[in-house]
Formats: sequence, C-alpha cells, structure tokens
Amino acid sequence: MTTAAEGGELGRADHGRAAGPPVDRDGELTLLSAAVRDAAAGRPGLVVLDAPDGMGRTTLMNGLLLEAHAAGLRVLRADGAAAGHTAPLSTVRALLEPLSDGATRRPSARHPTAQPGEEPPRHDVLPRSDVRGGDVPHGVLDALHQVVRRAARERPLLIAVDDAHAAEPASLRFLAHVARRLAGLPVVLCVARRSGGGSPLLDEIAALPMCRVLRPLPLTPGGIGLLARRLTGRDVDDGFGAACRAATGGSPLLVTHLLTALRDARLPPTADALGALGAKALEGFRACVVRLLDGQPTTVRRAARALAVLGDGTPRETCARLAALDPGVFERCLAALGAVGLVDAQADGGTWSFVHPQVRAAAVTGVSSDEKSLLHGLAARLLHESGAGVTEVAEQLRQSPESATRPWARAVLREAAREMTLQGFPDRAVELLRPCVPPGHEGTCAPELLLDLGLAESRVDPSAGAARLAVALDRLTCPQARLTALSALAGALMRSGEVSRATALIDRSREYGTDSAAAASSAQLLEAQLLLVATGHRATYSRLLDSTSLDLGLPGDTAARRALLASRAVVCAARADRVAEARDAARTVLAHGTPVTDAVSTLGTAASVLLYTDRPRESAEAFRQLLDAPHVTREEAYPTLLALTAEAHARLGALGEALRTTTAALEGVTPAPRLAALPLAVRLHTLLDQGELAAATALVQDLPGRLDDEAWQWNEVLCARGRLRLASDDVEGALDDLTECGRRQRAWHRTSPAVSSWWYWAGRSHLARGDRATARQLADDAIESARAGHLPCALAQGLELRAATEAARHRPLLLQEAEAVLATTSAALLLARVRVARGRALHRCGDKQAARAVLRKAWEETYALGAPALHAEAHTALLATGARPRRPVPSGVDALTRSERRVAKLADSGLTNAVIARTLCVTRRTVEVHLTAVYRKLNVAGRRELRFVLRAADEGAPHAVGA
Repeated sequence: MTTAAEGGELGRADHGRAAGPPVDRDGELTLLSAAVRDAAAGRPGLVVLDAPDGMGRTTLMNGLLLEAHAAGLRVLRADGAAAGHTAPLSTVRALLEPLSDGATRRPSARHPTAQPGEEPPRHDVLPRSDVRGGDVPHGVLDALHQVVRRAARERPLLIAVDDAHAAEPASLRFLAHVARRLAGLPVVLCVARRSGGGSPLLDEIAALPMCRVLRPLPLTPGGIGLLARRLTGRDVDDGFGAACRAATGGSPLLVTHLLTALRDARLPPTADALGALGAKALEGFRACVVRLLDGQPTTVRRAARALAVLGDGTPRETCARLAALDPGVFERCLAALGAVGLVDAQADGGTWSFVHPQVRAAAVTGVSSDEKSLLHGLAARLLHESGAGVTEVAEQLRQSPESATRPWARAVLREAAREMTLQGFPDRAVELLRPCVPPGHEGTCAPELLLDLGLAESRVDPSAGAARLAVALDRLTCPQARLTALSALAGALMRSGEVSRATALIDRSREYGTDSAAAASSAQLLEAQLLLVATGHRATYSRLLDSTSLDLGLPGDTAARRALLASRAVVCAARADRVAEARDAARTVLAHGTPVTDAVSTLGTAASVLLYTDRPRESAEAFRQLLDAPHVTREEAYPTLLALTAEAHARLGALGEALRTTTAALEGVTPAPRLAALPLAVRLHTLLDQGELAAATALVQDLPGRLDDEAWQWNEVLCARGRLRLASDDVEGALDDLTECGRRQRAWHRTSPAVSSWWYWAGRSHLARGDRATARQLADDAIESARAGHLPCALAQGLELRAATEAARHRPLLLQEAEAVLATTSAALLLARVRVARGRALHRCGDKQAARAVLRKAWEETYALGAPALHAEAHTALLATGARPRRPVPSGVDALTRSERRVAKLADSGLTNAVIARTLCVTRRTVEVHLTAVYRKLNVAGRRELRFVLRAADEGAPHAVGA
C-alpha cells in the first residue's frame, strides 16, 4: 500500500464528477482541518464519518487526506471493503504495512522535535500471531499499538479507514483499542462507515467522549446549483436547485449522475428544463444507469433484472432463484452492483435496496412486455412458495394477467382483495380481481369470484358493481352467499339512486331463507342495511324515508331485529320523533348485542342514538365497549366511530380525551376523505372549547370556501367552521356557514336540537349582529323540540340562548331553569357555561353575593375540566363581583387522599367493608369513614355510581353524575 504522504496518488473523483472542493461540506471540512492542525501541534483527534452510500463519505475522506498531506502528516490509509481484507487483521496489516522496514527506508519529513542529524530508527516487521475471528489477544493489540506510538514519535499521523463497516472484526477491535489510547499522541484517527452499519465496536468508538461524529446532510438547492455550474459551466436559475433536490433527495451521487445525464442530453440546468422536460431528464438519468449496467457481465445484468422485478428487500434466496443463479454467484453479482453504486446491500447477507427508483426502472429497460409478464408470474409463484404475504404476491400477479387465471393465483388475489377492501382501498381490490375475470368470461368463471369483484366494484362504481352482482346472484347456490350478494346489490342500487329497485329486493330476500324465520331475518337485515347505506346519499335517504316503516316495537332477540331496530331508532332520534322510544330501542340493542354476534354498524348506530338523545355518558360507555373489540379497527366506519366517541367525551367535558380520540380518527382516513369530516368537526369544537383559536384556524385553512359534498358529515364541519368564524369576529361568514348548515340538516331530516348545535351558534351570530328576534326564534324552536323529546342538554342550551335575547332582569330565571335541568345530566362543560352566564346575569341584577357563589363554582369546575378559555371568562366575572379567588382546589378523583383512593379501588372491585378492613389491616369504622369521604368528594350515592366515576377517571373523563 502506498500512502499519500509518501508520494502516493490520492483517490480522484469518479467519471463525470466536478473538480473543486465538495459543496455544502464547509462545516465538516472545517472540523477535519482543525483535527489535522491539532495533530500537527501534538494533540490527538478522533473522527467518525457516518453517512449512507452516495452521501459523500469518501469525498470527505479524500479531503482529509489532502489536508493531512499539506500539513506534513504521515498518512496511513486502508479500505475495509478492499478485496482480500477478509482474514483477521488484514485491514490493519494493510494500514500499518508502510511502517515496516520496507516503508521506513524511504525518506520522510522529520518530526519537529527530532534532533539534527538524527535518523529515524528502523522497525521490525509487524507482529504476527495466530488470530481467529475477532478474538485478538491483548498482547497482539498492544504490540500493534506500540508500532503506532513509535511512528507517532517520529512524525504526526493520520490513520484513515474507509468503509470500516466492511472490515473484519479483528481490525475493528484494533481500531477501538487505538481509539481508547490516543491521549498524548499526535494522531488523528478517522473512521468512515455506512450509516446503520451495526458494528458494536464502531458504535463504541463513536461513543467515546473525544470523538466527533460527522453526519453529512443532503445537498441544499444552493449547493446543487454550485455543483451544476462546475459540471456544466453554465448559469443555473434560481429554481433549479430546489427542483433537482426534489428529484434526487439531495444525494450527491444521484445529483452528480443526474447532472451528468442532463449534460450528456444537452439539457440546460434550469428549473424550466426539469419541469417541462422532466421526463427527458429522467430518461437521461436512466440512460446513464443503463450504460453502466451494459458494461457488466451477463450474470450481473440477470441479477439486476431479478432484483428490479421483485423489488427492494426481497430475500436474496428468492432473487437468486428468479435470476436462475447459484446463491454464491448471485452474491458476487450483488456485490458488483453495490460496487458501482446501484444497489445498497448489507455485507452480512441482510436486506438490500436500489439507491434510486429510476435505477430499478433502468434494470428492466429493453425487456419485452411478454417477458416482463412471465417474470412477474414466476416471481409471484416463488414468493408464494416462500411464504410471502398475499399482498406482496398479488402485486406480482397484477402485472402478469396470464398467471392471474390459474387457480392458486385466483385464491391469492381474492384474499388480497379482501384485505384491501377492509383497509379502505376498494379501488385496489378491483385492480387485483379484474385480471381473474377476463372480459367475456363472466359466465364461465366461479360465481364466488364474481361476488368478490362485485363487492369491490360497488364501492368504486355502483352501477358497474350492481351489474356484476346481478350476474353473480343468478349463479350463486349457497344461501349465505346469495344473501351477501343481495345485500351488496341493494347497497349498490341505493348508491346509484335506484331506491325502488333496492326496496323491491326486500321481498326477494325472503326467497333465500331455509324457513320462514330465516326469510324474515334476511328481509330485516336487508332493510336495516338499506337505511344505513342511504345515509350516504341525501336524495336517496329522503325517498327511502317516505316509503319505509319506523316501527320501534321489535324485540331485540335476533341480530337482524337488532340491526333494524338500531337503524330505525337513529332516524327517529335525528328527527326528535319518539325520542324516548328510540332511546329504549338503542338500550335494547346494546343490552342484547355484542361485537361477536352483531355487526359493528348495528352497535355503533345504537350508541349514536344515546348520543343524539342527550345521554353522552351511556353513549361513551357503549362506544368504549365497541372499540375494545379486536376487529373493529378494520371496519371502514372506524374513523366515524372514533369521532362519535370523541363527541361524547366532548359533551361530557373530557376535552383532552376528545382531542386524543380525534387524532386517532384522523390518522387513517386517507382512503376516504369523507370519513375525515366528522373527526375534523369534533376536533374544531374541542379546540374552540379550549380557547385554541390559532390551532382551530390552522385546521381548516385547506378547506374550500364552499363544501359541495352533500354528505351529512360535512354539515358538522360547516357548524364548527361557523363557530370558528364567530370566534374570529367574522359574523357574516359565520352566518353563511351556519345558515347553510341548517338548510342541509333539514334536508337530511336531522332536525333534533340534540344532534347538532348549529342553531345555538347561529343564534349567537344573530345576536352579534343585533338581531334578537331571529335568535329568539331559534331558541324557542329548540326549547319546544327539546321539551317534547325530553332532551335536557338541548333544553338547557336553548334556555341559555333565550336568556341572552331577554332583558337583564329576566335572564337569571331562565338560566336557573337551565342549571336545574343540567344538574341531573353529565354535560359538565355545558353546565359550567350556563353557570358562568347565570353568575354574570345575577351580577348585572345587583345580586353580588349570589353571583359570587355561582361563579366560584363555575370557576372551579372549568379548571377541573381543562377549559382554559371558559375558566378565564369565569375568573374575570368572579373578579368583577369583588371576589379574590386564590387558586382552584382539586375536585373529583384528584381530591381523594391516598388512603381514600385505595379504599375506593377496593370497594370498586366488589369487596365488602369487612374484607377491605382485613386487607388494609384497619378497623371497619375506618373504612366506613373513608368511603363516606369518597362519596362526598365525588358526589355519588353509592358503590354503583362510584364504579362508573373511577372508570371515567381512568379514561380521562371528568366526574359527573347523572344519566
């Protein structure tokens, strides 16, 4: 090995790379220069270059070598990935060989401390020992270190090891040995490794206190522009750097290849060229890769083609079989592809990947479509035999239509399509299944396959899905499969607006039962589904309600009856029609149904009925039990269930829990943006309850001014955005949103004041304009509907709005009634808001003492609820009465002492007072005293309510007693 300090040639840039110092590496080069200067002055240095391939690791190493050469350091360099460096200590021997007799005979510069006329001593050859693997005797390590120490006394050293992650363990152990003993030596040790190399010894070096770890970042747009000017000699416009960085991720290797391709294609380095001629630029990049591959042996090209067909991360054994290569030959081919910078493959036989997607595309350039189809079919078979997932196998089959017609392939595609449908990607399911049913062969393929394709198509194209399902229905023989097809056909017809055809199928469903009970059950299930499907289409929903029965007298003894009961109950609850009956029907469904026996939609609908009838606590508990079911997360309606759960928490006053739940709901709604509407609306209301105006504004900034989607979920977004605009003093904009929301709610038959609060915020907006009459009318309508339906929360809200329209002397009486109505409910936040309004009204009427008592209670409640905006309002109003509140005291579960909490937990578990006393080694009287204090602080009447309060506290909900 020849070192740079002794006249050797430093590594030059590869073909096509620009001359000059590296760009965007000033900080790294400054640190490396400082390390060289320190060594020249007699101080040690330790640097680890940690970067992925193509990020300029070797370029920085070359810069360090040039700097060391200029400073007069002796340079010892080795490459851990060099050929032949597999034997123990082979990298070390290549590194230290210049220090043997043969190297030291060459003239070299003297150390500044050497005496005039003194000749450097000659050293013996490097010590040798029988070293196996990474187990290096300490004596050998110490002898090798002495070689380094003797050389450092003669002259400062730079020890540079590139690709250290590929070095054998014995050499890495020596490097770690030297790194820990650099103190007092004029030596710079620089180790370059690939990010994620995974060597504990290299990690140990990087963790040393004196070590500086350099991690080069991707090139900036400015750096790319500078590199482009060097390489092309032409001016670069302002947008080129950003456009090029977007196409390459800022990798220096890929940027260089792209610039080379642009130069070779005579394309100017401008943003317009990359934008308008982006395809040509990528073609030039691919052409560069193709030329690189063409220069490789045939076996290497076959390996690259197999890798491109299978994709990143595929097991190497499978890749070797597809390439029809021996595993050993394939490994050498993979190493060759890695050496030319096209593939990033772990040296230990782990995962691999192409360095850029266009490299993968270039690997199959020139392959005919028939050959590609054959390769993808073979790849699918190999992956299937190796136990790969059905989705991975199906992706290969999708690109091989001939293979998709085989029986095993159809089974895989059907299973993968079902997974795609469950995950909310019906369009992908259709893509997977269509090759299984070639055009014109619908009458010869399996009817079950037609059913699967029709189910997927009905969600993407209802008309096409209905036609496919009609054909499958005539050919299916299994009663259960025919019912599934009938149900899906009815849903597709409903989505297409063909209500009469869909309802006519109810009578047809009776033909598919084995007996009269089964036939009735089939008809009931179908009718329930029609009601639920229709909620996605306003006109269809209105037409269906005109022709369907809303009988709530059905028993809940079967899953079909429970489904029909729940679907009818939610319609009645939304219209404030027979509210008590709807609530009882929902309770019947939840009492008899479980996630095992009933559909998630049935139980979720029943829980929403409780929410829409002002029973948020019961609703939250029902949703909690439903969401605990293991399969519910795979349901398409899962985001909607989370949103309704969050709304129940918000009505309870558990604002933090509502925010967490809406966050979870918004994480998985990409496949169906409509599903984001309800979580978005609930989150907006919750943020406004917390006074987070800026966060709420940011949440809706991407929404269009007019929401053309007629789905009922967007009604709630209009309501929330109207409230936000009112809070931002945009009264006219608020009225536009809220008036449109009210119109759409009436069109959807969602007229109950407990379903949505749009009327309340519309009334507040009219008051802001000075229009008391309109606000009073909205309040009176809500009060009348709420009294008739026994909706306490809606009634209290209506009374509060009505009080705001009255003269000051009439307000306390209305607000007192609202407070009394809410006292038996769990709407803690609404109760606190009413109390703040009542306290203000009492203060205006001159009753400061009563106002102070009401406001102090509201002040403490809003603090416990975590509603800072309302808490600040209560604080201001309380100060105006002359009160001087200090700080809120804990309430609810937080007010319990440690002993009280322990006794409460044991009582909740079902233990008697006597058993609790024996468990805690206290008297029974002590237990009774603690429980009395618990009941008083939590405002509960006994153990039954105590259980619910403790469970609500564990889930983050505030304590409130009532329905």
